[in-house]
Amino acid sequence: MQLDKFSLILASRSPRRKELLGWIDIPFVIISEDIDEKSDFTNPVAVCNDIACQKGMAVMRRLEKTKGLTSDFLPLVVSSDTIVTLGDKIYGKPRSVQEASVMLMELSGKTHRVITSVYISSIDQRGERKSKVFSCETDVTFTNISMDVLSNYLETGDSLDKAGAYGIQGKGLTFISKVSGSYSNVVGFPLDEFIAELKTFLGFKGDQSGLWRECFVESIDESLLAL
Repeated sequence: MQLDKFSLILASRSPRRKELLGWIDIPFVIISEDIDEKSDFTNPVAVCNDIACQKGMAVMRRLEKTKGLTSDFLPLVVSSDTIVTLGDKIYGKPRSVQEASVMLMELSGKTHRVITSVYISSIDQRGERKSKVFSCETDVTFTNISMDVLSNYLETGDSLDKAGAYGIQGKGLTFISKVSGSYSNVVGFPLDEFIAELKTFLGFKGDQSGLWRECFVESIDESLLAL
């Protein structure tokens, strides 16, 4: 069976997603496009799915302009978005330390939900495009955050680039008492679920042999990415 050979593209500048995706040991390059990250949906999962799709589609539209598309270069784009929710309220990235403090105190002593959506899109040798999006949910419980722990965490600056004003890695663990579900999902990319979904997307659902890895090029010629 002749397999399409895809070039894996991560549509994110997040160092956490870069690190997590790197653990599957498939070469990839990072290409991202700035979007407004706004959605007309109100349901948290729908919002997360929508923004993840927007990120990936913006990059795919850019790649469609490359000269080698569908011949020397078959892109498979992966994009992702993570949100924190308490009930129906969505917590994005705080715009200031003060806003981060308010977010963390609202989450203090409660169990909230972290939702990450992942969008996968490809173009094969026949020029056929396909895509899918899935989401992963994890419940995270905070202790009652004391003012000294809060101040210590805010001083790190770690809260300002993360949904819900915290990261599970690092000092955020000082006020996290329980995680129910995927740890990597809370980091920002549900790696275990992504591998299963990617296998299915490629037509190798449940593959245990690693044949699905042969769908990817051994190295990526970045000159093909020039517009």
